[in-house]
Amino acid sequence: MNFSLSLSLSLGRIWAIATNVFRETVREQVLYLSLLYTLIVVSAMMMLPEFSYDSSAKMIVDTGIAAIEVVSLIVAVLVGTNLINKEIDKRTIFILIAKPMHRAEFVLGKHLGLTAVVGALVSIMSIIFIILMAIKQIAIPISAILTANFFIFWQIMLLGAIAIFFGTFTGSLIASLLTLAAYLIGNFSRDLLLLGEISKNPSLQSVTRTFYMILPDLSRANLKNEAVYNILPSLADMFSNGVYILSYALLTLAISILIFARRQF
Repeated sequence: MNFSLSLSLSLGRIWAIATNVFRETVREQVLYLSLLYTLIVVSAMMMLPEFSYDSSAKMIVDTGIAAIEVVSLIVAVLVGTNLINKEIDKRTIFILIAKPMHRAEFVLGKHLGLTAVVGALVSIMSIIFIILMAIKQIAIPISAILTANFFIFWQIMLLGAIAIFFGTFTGSLIASLLTLAAYLIGNFSRDLLLLGEISKNPSLQSVTRTFYMILPDLSRANLKNEAVYNILPSLADMFSNGVYILSYALLTLAISILIFARRQF
C-alpha cells in the first residue's frame, strides 16, 4: 500500500515537472518554429523549380522532411541543454531539490517534457507539410512520410537525453556544441565502422568497433530517403531500430541521473 502510494507520488512529481517544461517551451518556441518551418518549405516550393524543373517535386519533399529534422534538432539543442542550467542560474534549483523530490524525478520530468514538446512540434510540422504538398499538388506516400517523421521524433528524443546529459555537468554553450557533435558523429558512426572494415587493419577495426559501440548510431532513425521512394525497411528492422534508440536514451538518462545526483549546489 505504501509502495503504491510512493510510486504514485513519484509519477505525479515527474508529470508536474514535465507539464511545466511543456507549457513554458510551447509558449515560447513552438509557434515561431512552426512559422519558420512553413517559411522554409514555402521558400523551397518557390525557388527549387527555378533550378531543376524535372526533379523539383522530389527536392521539395526532401527539403520538407529534412527541415522537420533540423527544426526539431534546434529544440533539442537550445532547450534540452538549458533545462538544468536555467534552474541553476535562476536559483530555483534550491527550491526544487529542497522539496521531497528525488533528483531522478527532476531529470526524468525534464526529459519527458522536452519529448512532449518535440512530439507536438513534429506533429504540427507534419500536418503543415502534408497541407503544403496538397496545395502544390505533389503526390507523396503519406504513411511512409509519417513513419519517417516518427523516427525523426524518436531520434530527437534520444538527442534530448544526450543534451540533458551534457547539461548536468557543463554550461549551456558547451553542452550545445557537444550535442551537435553527437548528432553529427552519430549520423556517421556506421560509416566509421565500415571504414574500419575496409581498411583490413585489425587495430583500426578494433578502434572503430569500440567507437561504434559507444557512440549512438543515429542512422537507424534516418528513413528520409526511404520514405520519399516509399521503400521502408521491414517492420522487424524498424522495431529493432526503435528499441535501440529507446535503450540508448534510457542508458543516457540513467548516467545523467547518477551525475546529477552527485552534483553539489
